Formats: sequence, C-alpha cells, structure tokens
Amino acid sequence: MPSSALHVARTGLEAQDTRMRVIANNLANVGTTGFKRDRANFATLAYQDARVAGQQSSGETAYATGLNLGTGVGVQGTSRIETQGAMQQTGTALDLALDGDGYFQVALPGGQLGYTRAGNFSRSSEGQLVTSQGYVLQPPITVPEGAQAITIGTDGTVSASIPGTTDPTQLGQITIASFTNPAGLQNRGDNLLLETAASGAAQIGIAGDAGRGQIRQGYLEASNVNVVEELVDMIECQRAYEINSKMISAVDEMLKNANQTL
Repeated sequence: MPSSALHVARTGLEAQDTRMRVIANNLANVGTTGFKRDRANFATLAYQDARVAGQQSSGETAYATGLNLGTGVGVQGTSRIETQGAMQQTGTALDLALDGDGYFQVALPGGQLGYTRAGNFSRSSEGQLVTSQGYVLQPPITVPEGAQAITIGTDGTVSASIPGTTDPTQLGQITIASFTNPAGLQNRGDNLLLETAASGAAQIGIAGDAGRGQIRQGYLEASNVNVVEELVDMIECQRAYEINSKMISAVDEMLKNANQTL
C-alpha cells in the first residue's frame, strides 16, 4: 500500500524535524548559565492488525506470526538531562553555583515561585539579591548599604562586614528547593522552571542536607551541553531526515509506475 507508506515517511520527517529543533535549542544555549540539555523521545504510532498471531488459519491450524503494519512515529515528549554542568570560577561575590541537586528560588510577578540553577545574582536598588531580570531571591536577602566582604557559606548562610561592627553580621540564609521528579518541572524561559503536578511540591531545606547540593560562592554552573555529542546527534538526525525524504520519493515513483501501467 504505497499511500500508507507516504504517511509513515511523513511522520518520520516530522519527528526528525522536532528532534533537530531540540538539538538546535541545546546548541543555542551552550553558553547559558545553568542550562540543562533536552532530549527528544519518540514512540511508535498505532499498529494496524491485518492478522493476529495465534488466529485460526484453518479448522486445525493457527498463524504462528501476525501481520502488523505500523503507521509511523510520533514525539512522545522531551526529557531534561539533569547532569551537573562544569563549575566556572568568576571570583564575583554574588555569583553562586549549586554543586549537586536542587534549585534557587525566586519570586515571580503575581507571587508565584520560580526555580533556577543560574546563580548570577546582583543587588537591587533596595539591596536585595535579585536575578538579571530583577526577580527577588527567596527567602529575601537584603545587603545593607556600605556592607563589605560579603560571604556565603556552603550551607547558604550570608554574612557581611557592616560599618561600625567588628564581627561579621549574618544577613540571612539561602535555602534550596528540591523535587521528587525534577524532570517534571516546566521550562518557562529566563532560566526559570515552574512547579507542576508531575514534579511534585517543592521541598525546601538547607543546602547540603537531604541530598541537596552545596552552594559555591564565586562560581557559576555552566551549561551541561556537550557540543561534540550534539553535533553527532545532528548528523544522525540529518541522515534520518534524508532517508525519510528518499522514501517519499521512492513511493511517489512507485505510484507513477502504477498509474502508467494501469
């Protein structure tokens, strides 16, 4: 059935186009702080059962094998690969990296919480620690004007030297969110993720406890995209797309021959 082969090849083209889009996004974010690469997952579409294995072929015999015709492939979903990115030393006091699992929490407009691995924070005009987009780190940490020698411990304790005091003053503690299923978090953009029913509720705790990563001051976590691996996947995807295109051309030629013969 040449017409059904055209449909199957079309689903292959669409699937590989989606895969290429995922690869392109990974490569585009190779320099994005805290970015986690995605992987496209595929599944076979429904099969047409022309004959079921075990079905009676006669009064005394049964078919040993079935006749099942596949209808193609579809994109099942995308998986975020949560492997640790390389630690890049910056020397900046408000650059933070998580060495292990977990996410920083930030307050989004409307009161919703967002979660991120990008720890390139800075101070707002009010002295609060904020992301590049101005989202306030949660719980809020306010650094007083004139404070010097800001230090952030591996457990998230924030201290600074305040004019008029001899000992460092503790300004607060950064807590870390973890999830039962971090792959279920929804990508929002701006290096942010949102909680979903699939991810489970955020479990807030101290950095370094209960499997949460420790905070490294003066470091940023690089993207976990491996350029060589992505290029290999891109070539494989390109070849798969080409062979599906050739399948459409071959089936089209078969149809032409059938029309001319009949």
